[in-house]
Amino acid sequence: MNDQTLDPAIHIHELGSNARAAAKGLLTASTEAKNTALTAAAKALRDNQDELLEANAKDVESVAGKKPDSFIDRLKLTPDRIEGMASALEQIAELPDPVGRQLASFDRPNGLKIERVAVPIGVIGMIYESRPNVGADASALCLKSGNAVILRGGSESRNSTRVIVRCMQEGLKAAGLPEHAVQTVGTTDRAAVAELLKADEFVDLVIPRGGRGLVELVRDQASVPTLLHLDGNCHTYVHEKADLDKAAEVIRNAKLRRTGVCGATESIVVDKAVADQAIPKIAAIFGDDCELRGDETAVALAPSIKPATDEDWGTEYLDPIASVKVVDGLDEAIDWVDTYSSHHTDAIITEDDDAARKFMTSIDSAILMHNASTQFADGGEFGMGAEIGIATGKMHARGPVGLEQLTSFKYLVHGSGQTRP
Repeated sequence: MNDQTLDPAIHIHELGSNARAAAKGLLTASTEAKNTALTAAAKALRDNQDELLEANAKDVESVAGKKPDSFIDRLKLTPDRIEGMASALEQIAELPDPVGRQLASFDRPNGLKIERVAVPIGVIGMIYESRPNVGADASALCLKSGNAVILRGGSESRNSTRVIVRCMQEGLKAAGLPEHAVQTVGTTDRAAVAELLKADEFVDLVIPRGGRGLVELVRDQASVPTLLHLDGNCHTYVHEKADLDKAAEVIRNAKLRRTGVCGATESIVVDKAVADQAIPKIAAIFGDDCELRGDETAVALAPSIKPATDEDWGTEYLDPIASVKVVDGLDEAIDWVDTYSSHHTDAIITEDDDAARKFMTSIDSAILMHNASTQFADGGEFGMGAEIGIATGKMHARGPVGLEQLTSFKYLVHGSGQTRP
């Protein structure tokens, strides 16, 4: 496909029209057919591994030397990561079908019987940046929940995305389902994004997944409803009753397992009561693997910690860098985290259950952790099979967005000839 020849407005209209027709076809799709499509798509990913790796190598080569290592890590596919994508599709196939669930039922005094049942949202526009696996996860979740999806991945991942979408369409065809249930925008022209954000005639929901710039662009320009995923300035707080060895191990994992994911801890908050023991231990466990930037107290306790600036407290680094703040007690920790957190995921390390409960109740974030790495902020780790993103807003869905969150509902009212007086 030569994306330079595509008119963005005409292209999005065509994709939208195809998606709307496919979504109508999915309304009556059986669970068996959807599962067949997912397992066939998983097989196609495995069968086309060499082609996918070749396409991905072109994507990586196009940004080599121009983007940071964390960006390259998000973009790069390996045989293990492709197997992970295929396995995620199979796991989603094994999950209960969210469509048709009875959410509530009640009988009225006049004899009417009313059901509230889960239904697909319709057509979803998924706009994301450099991670090709997001396209596979989003396609699978939308398919299982009965939604058609239009993918617009980052231009850096365009070659990988095209192969992934073709594999998903192979699965749909194998199951006798409309192949246009999964499509990708075929042009890197940014005007196509603007067209997608205003395609109210076809698109029911837009979900952006990426950095703050992308999310704010979608928020500011969309006339289509949106489900927003803001940045992950995640905190881990070491309480005065923490097991400090446990805290050091958890924090190292929370920061360094993968620095480029939204659930990575970016700020370490340490209680003054244990700072003289905890901060040297944390600095030692990181060694040269992570640059720490701290306040005056932290710098004085560990020579390897550099002085922080005011900008550091609100920064999502997505790199091996973390800020370190010393606070005087639980209440100050709560105030600090609630002020600087992006309200994605925050954690407390403590053996005091009451303190943990107060922290987790008081912090207004989508996900709160107790004695666990913030990197568990992931739909797969929550048992959802995969996620389409982490919603940081408060309406419709919050936290990992999986199958259930990709449905709406409608009411079915059963009567026996009732008329309203």
